[in-house]
Amino acid sequence: MIEIHIKAIKRGGVIMDNKRDQWGTKLGFILAAVGSAVGLGNIWRFPYLVYENGGGAFLVPYFFAIFTAGIPLLILEYGMGHKFKGSTPLAMERGNKKWEWLGWWPSITAFFILGYYSMILSWAMKYFTLSFSKGWGSDPNSFFYNDFLKLTDSPFQFGTVIWPVLIGIILVWGISWFICYKGVKGGIEKLNKVLLPTLVGIMIVIVVRGITLEGATLGLNKLFTPDWNKVMEPKVWIAAYGQVFYSLSLAMGIMMTYSSYLPKKTDINNSAFMTAFANCGFEFLCAIGVFAILGFMATSQGVGIDEVVSSGIGLAFIVFPKVFSVMGIWGTILGCLFFTCLVFAGLTSCVSLVEAVSSAIIDKTGWERKKVVSVIALAGVVMSSTFASGAGLYILDIMDNFINCYGIVVVGLLEAIVIGWIIKPATIRNHTNKTSYFRIGKWWDFTVKFITPTMLAIMLISNFVKEIKTPYGGYNIPELFAYGWSVIALGIIGALLASKSPWRNKAIEDFKEESEEEVV
Repeated sequence: MIEIHIKAIKRGGVIMDNKRDQWGTKLGFILAAVGSAVGLGNIWRFPYLVYENGGGAFLVPYFFAIFTAGIPLLILEYGMGHKFKGSTPLAMERGNKKWEWLGWWPSITAFFILGYYSMILSWAMKYFTLSFSKGWGSDPNSFFYNDFLKLTDSPFQFGTVIWPVLIGIILVWGISWFICYKGVKGGIEKLNKVLLPTLVGIMIVIVVRGITLEGATLGLNKLFTPDWNKVMEPKVWIAAYGQVFYSLSLAMGIMMTYSSYLPKKTDINNSAFMTAFANCGFEFLCAIGVFAILGFMATSQGVGIDEVVSSGIGLAFIVFPKVFSVMGIWGTILGCLFFTCLVFAGLTSCVSLVEAVSSAIIDKTGWERKKVVSVIALAGVVMSSTFASGAGLYILDIMDNFINCYGIVVVGLLEAIVIGWIIKPATIRNHTNKTSYFRIGKWWDFTVKFITPTMLAIMLISNFVKEIKTPYGGYNIPELFAYGWSVIALGIIGALLASKSPWRNKAIEDFKEESEEEVV
């Protein structure tokens, strides 16, 4: 086999290839991909899902979902990005030009996600400083909603600017801008090589201390005791697929973009398995730490675990501060470590979202990275400032629900259909198998064509039926349209418009020329 790359220029005995940025090492890519997958949901969503959906029995649908949706879709997105060497819209364009818009939709959605993600990280930064003095006081619930967020009565009532939140948002965007400004190898890879191991180390400290607390076994027994009757409930399987889908950063424009920076000869299949299982391992680590601490809280208050268990924002900013308040010096230490975890997990995800947006624009316009990242950061601060108001929590709640339940699920569903039935899975499978030690068989084709789209379609229909029966969160229709359905509509309209504009850096033509230059 002889491969000739005419565009490679030899200077001083070194072959210079003016192509996309590349990761410095495969480990750097894996850490970046895991860093994107490891986010806030691993820490405050997964433990509650296990508890609520059958405890140890939940692991059956969870692992089934990993093998029939998580890993297959990771291979699909890694394979698309690596084969077609482009951001998500460029990879979709090169796969089938009619579907370029499907690559723009998750890229636009990623920008919206950054709006409220930066707000949550701003909260975590503030709570990190509060941890030293337990500044949330004796009533963390009232402090969070009334004193800190100054929550108004409705999503349309903005109230005043919450300056600590706004300052934190600007800081988060500033850090994300700096990292992406430095590039793939010099910025994103270096960040994840530092933050991810540190994050895992901090979580291990929290877990070790958590399981040694009085009452920790109460929480752990409640978490992992199997309720096999739950396995027969369809909603439990939907929850498992949803967790795997969301926690791996699928259909957000991230994984295709990250894999496009990989060298030509990289083991794609093994990378997908490593990413999925590393993310899975961190989720279990978080679950052990969270429920060990909740067990301690239940024991110290003399109540059942059911009375203290919580998920999401309530767990992080209300329940855990209550725990830290009664733990003395260890409460201060664990509080600082816990909110550091939230910040680190969120930052690695934020950076990956910024890169998903910026890479798409760079490919489309031909602008230099520094200009694109700077424009995105400035626009992001303006957009995110809306959340630094008394209505910020409401907007977050509605937007996050609609993006997760409809936007991301539809993109994942269409990705599976386009690759499964139009581009053909064998095209991607043959490409990944050429560079991988572990070869995937036709089971992957069947999964992408049938199992994955079926489960995602069930999730989508289930969410929509639930929405029709009972509007989300008790909000009224105008509020849901303003912050929910409008975001979905803007994503689709923006994607269609972006796909109509020309590729000013001639990325498509360059790729075709490179393909023609390879002689076998």
